[in-house]
Amino acid sequence: MLSQLMVLFGFFALVLVSIFWINKAVRMFDKLIGDGQPAWVFFEFTALTLPAVIGSMLPIAAFAAAVYVVHRLSSDSELAVVQATGYSPWRLARSVVVFGVIVALMMSVLAHLLIPNSLSQLRLREEEVSRNVTAQLLTPGEFLHPAPGVTFYTREITPEGELRDVFLSDRRRPETAVTYTSSRAYLVQDPAGTRLVMVAGLAQSLRPSGQRLFTTHFEDFSYDISSLVSRDAINLNKVAFAGTVEMLRAPHEVAARTGAAPGAVMAELHGRFTAALMCLVAALVGFATLLTGAFSRFGVWRQVLVAFGLLVGLKVIESAVLAPVLVTAALWPLLYLPSLAGLALAAGLLWLAQRPGIWPVIAAVVLPWHRRSVGRGT
Repeated sequence: MLSQLMVLFGFFALVLVSIFWINKAVRMFDKLIGDGQPAWVFFEFTALTLPAVIGSMLPIAAFAAAVYVVHRLSSDSELAVVQATGYSPWRLARSVVVFGVIVALMMSVLAHLLIPNSLSQLRLREEEVSRNVTAQLLTPGEFLHPAPGVTFYTREITPEGELRDVFLSDRRRPETAVTYTSSRAYLVQDPAGTRLVMVAGLAQSLRPSGQRLFTTHFEDFSYDISSLVSRDAINLNKVAFAGTVEMLRAPHEVAARTGAAPGAVMAELHGRFTAALMCLVAALVGFATLLTGAFSRFGVWRQVLVAFGLLVGLKVIESAVLAPVLVTAALWPLLYLPSLAGLALAAGLLWLAQRPGIWPVIAAVVLPWHRRSVGRGT
């Protein structure tokens, strides 16, 4: 069972991650390539988003693998044969527990190490790309605004890198607004920064005080475009980027440094632990729910729907307990309530699966009560 669980978990994880990753990659590709970024930047960005996508898909993949394995064993009558030899539901659940622990360890590595580091690196690269003025200007046929008060346009970019029919308007200082036009221009890198060298052009300066327009024809003119972008330090002080050990040792210092509420720090910290526990819970709930059904030639699709409903219910509880923790940091133990409820639910379902004779008793009690209720209602 463990080998089947691991194989199917890998399959479902690959399919789910591929679907969500491709969806994000398509939108990112359109944005980055549309801004003139090279292909390697796109691949770097999509690789940095991959750990977060994998982390969100692991519990679903674990649940799907557990459900599919039990469904296939039940459909092939293997589960009935194994149970007839004396294997109890608790004995069968050992392989699922081992499987859930393995997935939880994978999730722990992602939640505590890979996801925070990848998100911080992604933020750093996004800031660096947004400050890359050269890439922002290399989009022909569009009016671009690389900085507030600056408008740039070029009609065409030749394969040699020559910009033709260039328009540059600098209105950052309203009292000295200048508009440059030139037939061709070049982007030149030097130790001082990036410069736009315009050839055979015209500079027009409008003075609002006297409503006078000054024009200057030039053969060549160098314009420093490095000043279009501010060089402020990149802010990486966010709760999602903080290390787990740092939040455990000094949560209040992390809250003060990032500007977040103490509840947000505790939610992020313990959310990393509960994410790993939820992988184990999802596998056990899916396995235990399908184990309660008797053998049927039509499969166990009703149990599959019930298991899915139970998992959705646990996620609803998880969302409900988050709001109080964000308000009051001392309520962080509530974050473990969905995981504990899931483990208790799985234990209860395994207890019921070990006693198949209890279902007729429940049916004998519930069905007459239901009939009496319907009779009173009519």
